[in-house]
Amino acid sequence: MQIKLFNKARWRLAAWYAAVMGLILILCGLVVYQVMIQAYLVSIDRELESVTGTLHNVIEPSLKQPSRLSPAFQLVIPNLCLPDPDCPNQIKPNHHQIFHPVHGIFSNVYKDKLYYIRFINASGKLIAVAGFEPKELPPIVRTNVWQTVKDKQGDRYSQKSLALHTQDNQIWGYIQVGRSLKELDNRLASLKLIVGLGLPISILLVGGSSWWLAGLAIRPIDRSYKQMQQFTSDASHELRTPLAAINATVETMLDMEYLSEQEARDTLASIKRQNNRLAELVQDLLLLSRLEQKTLATQKELCCLNVLVNDLIEEFSALASAANLQLTSSMEYHQPLYVMGDEDQLLRVLTNLIANAIQYTPAGGYINVILKRINGNAVIEVQDTGIGIAAPDVKRIFDRFYRVHSDRSRSTGGSGLGLAIAQAIVQTHQGSIEVQSQLNKGTTFIVRLPTIRTPIS
Repeated sequence: MQIKLFNKARWRLAAWYAAVMGLILILCGLVVYQVMIQAYLVSIDRELESVTGTLHNVIEPSLKQPSRLSPAFQLVIPNLCLPDPDCPNQIKPNHHQIFHPVHGIFSNVYKDKLYYIRFINASGKLIAVAGFEPKELPPIVRTNVWQTVKDKQGDRYSQKSLALHTQDNQIWGYIQVGRSLKELDNRLASLKLIVGLGLPISILLVGGSSWWLAGLAIRPIDRSYKQMQQFTSDASHELRTPLAAINATVETMLDMEYLSEQEARDTLASIKRQNNRLAELVQDLLLLSRLEQKTLATQKELCCLNVLVNDLIEEFSALASAANLQLTSSMEYHQPLYVMGDEDQLLRVLTNLIANAIQYTPAGGYINVILKRINGNAVIEVQDTGIGIAAPDVKRIFDRFYRVHSDRSRSTGGSGLGLAIAQAIVQTHQGSIEVQSQLNKGTTFIVRLPTIRTPIS
């Protein structure tokens, strides 16, 4: 159920992300496509406007009779062909040419076969053509200034027309300058191919990356969900253990026909122990929840860590001696170190660390509690020569209910919440706690707490 739920959510996130990014890519592609077309057309129109306007201004003053070519054309546009089938599109000198093939002012305009120049009389009849003549353009000559025409081969041309007048202001005809759009069409075809292939590939890549990103986005939720499941399972197990013991004890009493006073007292004492264990577990869970949610009311006051460490050393000295362990303390910072915090909570942190050190250090070992000051922080180190912790376990040592050894609760009575509570308390005091350990060599817990100025200073 959990896998299906998260996979469904992941698919939805990936689909929405891919759809949104795909739409953005499509819109960007269309915008780029239109901008490129517009920029190229504007460039072509400017060229046509410049060439047509210049030809018009140079030729028109020399026109005397309508539809008659003046000698000025020889200087301006050589190799001008009559509209005869034998006049080739490629300019070659023959008897159909009006002028000898010489280099004119506008020869460079149509030498690359991109431009053509046509002269048409007032009735729409073709008079002459220069450059290359497109194959079978529409026979109807329009007087529109700007036109896009297409020949029977499907090639497009952008064309500009201007009226020509004689010196006595009669209509001589029209000059039309056209430019082939084949280069533009080829570029647009290539761009369409790139967009047509690139967009689906990009969307597929976006889909794959969105699936991966959705996995990253859901991973913390999945981890949190698994932690909640693990917590529920561990809490249920821990609560079930004392409850099962109480239930077994009660059932045993009920099965007995006769129960002496001593047996009754022993049974009640056993039930009380399990009940106390159950109450402590519930209290620890409630404390941990309040610490993490920052809803626990704390009585923060000035606390001297030197006094706390000395009191704990004195308190645990008898327990350490009974376990044949040497418990010592080292005050590397001789001045009193003060922190602002809850003394009971800080005592619980240090009590937990020292008790664990005593519990997991074999006989003949030693435990040393070091107090020092580093960079404005009070540092408390609890060092032992115990059994140590493996590297994989060090990363999870502060997790709720996590135990390095599965039988720890049965042998020691611990619930696996001590270090989790210690970490939560330290973090509530704006400090940090970490562990350094090697198997069979020992463990060091390091607590850092921000100090404040001493009352004397």
